[in-house]
Amino acid sequence: MTLVVSELFGPTVQGEGPSAGRRAGFVRLGRCSLNCSWCDTPYSWDWKRYDPAMELRELSVDEVAATIRAMDVPMVVVTGGEPLLQQRAIVELLKQLPGLGVEVETNGIHVPEPALVAYIDRFNVSPKLANAGIERSRRHKPDVLRAFQATGKAVFKFVVCGPQDLDEIDAVVAECGLTDVWVMPEGTDAPTLVARARRLEDDVVARGWHLTPRLHILLWGAERGR
Repeated sequence: MTLVVSELFGPTVQGEGPSAGRRAGFVRLGRCSLNCSWCDTPYSWDWKRYDPAMELRELSVDEVAATIRAMDVPMVVVTGGEPLLQQRAIVELLKQLPGLGVEVETNGIHVPEPALVAYIDRFNVSPKLANAGIERSRRHKPDVLRAFQATGKAVFKFVVCGPQDLDEIDAVVAECGLTDVWVMPEGTDAPTLVARARRLEDDVVARGWHLTPRLHILLWGAERGR
């Protein structure tokens, strides 16, 4: 079995969410089911700007597993693109990585299959808001978000451009019964992230949510493979 891969990199640190700062290896898979206007990894899916023949590789599950094991990390993060487009192959990969913590980053529009849920420690689900520039019918799937909530393994990480986005998050949280909510400022440079985080912090805390940095951006900017 094979995976369509954009990047394999590490050891590095998880930059976002509850595990920010933890040592990890990354499997960035190719292709995506959405096209967010602010996406910082368009080379994994945007074939108007990038050449898939240059950006993607089809690798065997064995090759990917060997690369991650060689990193000697305690955790693997499977991201994208949209990883849940390749669920069956991810399961086969994780069978070869026993003992590693596993996080999967997903856009929240694909239901996770039970076989995948069994291998996951945490889904970092990132439902898209209007600021992504995508029509609501494509980006907002309440039944899928409820399915992630029901796994007991999901946190919900919303990309926010400013305080005006927080009421939209409130509505999604109430509609879908989400209980572990993280707000992440959008930005691909440190000054933007810091400024937006400062504007958001009071409101996020007042609503009972969490604020996550983008540690890799603060350290390395938009450099790939970090």
